Amino acid sequence: MKKHLLLISNSTNYGEEYLSWPKEYIKEYLSSFSAKKILFVPYAGVALSDESIEKSYDVYAEKVNKVFNELGYEIYSIHKEKDPVKAVEEAKAIAVGGGNTFHLVYMMHKLKIMSAIRNKVIEGTPYMGWSAGSNVACPSLMTTNDMPIIEPESFDCLNLIPFQINPHYLDANPEGHGGETREQRIVEFLRVNTDIYVVGLREATLLLYNNNSIELKGKRPMRLFKYGEETKEFEPGSDIDFLLR
Repeated sequence: MKKHLLLISNSTNYGEEYLSWPKEYIKEYLSSFSAKKILFVPYAGVALSDESIEKSYDVYAEKVNKVFNELGYEIYSIHKEKDPVKAVEEAKAIAVGGGNTFHLVYMMHKLKIMSAIRNKVIEGTPYMGWSAGSNVACPSLMTTNDMPIIEPESFDCLNLIPFQINPHYLDANPEGHGGETREQRIVEFLRVNTDIYVVGLREATLLLYNNNSIELKGKRPMRLFKYGEETKEFEPGSDIDFLLR
């Protein structure tokens, strides 16, 4: 399969500008393709405006377009397209933003673009996502950190990779918080989903998938979970192609 994916854990590091840390990775990734206009999927961004969800999509698209313009690219948002499926079928590149994964998946199923995007990416159209946009590249949304604010038709996602991602992975809870750690939540998932890997993708890291190879990039290691196996750490540049088998 000639798939090309850039799966980013988070858009923004504390104290930095929006999409600042992955900007050069995005630029390098897109330079391999001829596309200059990128179809943007904003449906995870439900609270970026006090006016309406539709206005939030407008704000989100403008915010992303500003960054991509700096890189020499243009964003056009699917929420402005009369025929979302046709927009996907004609797209030269696709970007899916972060926010609430449940709402994103709800809208992707509602508009029938889940399978359309999957087909396009399998055919070779470059895909990138951050946070929720990375989560939906997985078989399901079940390793998201988000509150289920709406019930999607299904938890099934794009299934572009055969493992799950937990974006924004944290090693410990904030001081004074008595709830479960992120690792404990992932262990819960693995107790009822015993046959799949979960990648704890720390902030300021990403996964780059080209054809049949995948690489961790960034400044921090990823944490890998599998039922019945010892939890492991992998540094950027490590051989992690086994995740695709």
